[in-house]
Amino acid sequence: MLQAKVFVTRRLPIELEQLRSLVTVEVWPERQPPPYGILLEKVKEVDGLLYLLTDQVDRQLIESGKLKVISQMAVGYDNIDIAAATARQIPVGHTPGVLTDATADFAWALLMAAARRVVEADRFTRAGLWQTWEPDLLLGPNVTGATLGIVGFGRIGQAIARRAKGFEMQILYRTHLTSFTVLK
Repeated sequence: MLQAKVFVTRRLPIELEQLRSLVTVEVWPERQPPPYGILLEKVKEVDGLLYLLTDQVDRQLIESGKLKVISQMAVGYDNIDIAAATARQIPVGHTPGVLTDATADFAWALLMAAARRVVEADRFTRAGLWQTWEPDLLLGPNVTGATLGIVGFGRIGQAIARRAKGFEMQILYRTHLTSFTVLK
């Protein structure tokens, strides 16, 4: 019996050894996503497709191949034609929650960088303008004890709120159905 084949549309930051122990794996070697024409050709020769959010998996792609499984390393799935996959009885996977902490960390890093004027201070220093400490030089607002508004209180919004609690912030949040609510 021939071993199943899977095409992975990009190098991933994970080991694929477990997958390789089960199927033949081909990974697209480029940093940019494979052109659509390449995907059309690949799905004709593979059983599985592991793709990223930058790849369009539309009806034409699904109907051009012999795919038995499709999976995306991303939270959403709006770049795949679910109806076309369902019509061909192809299961579709995705990775909800995979980026929750990374996204919250990044949002928190941006918040801290803005409050503490990190980018501005870096440019100031690199330009040779810093001479000595000054009490009000590039002074930003305090984060501790401030009020933080979070629009959307799903996994990512809640992860941001957990970080904000460590800074004793008052947290206001809003879901799509409510006005702002104070988090206790």
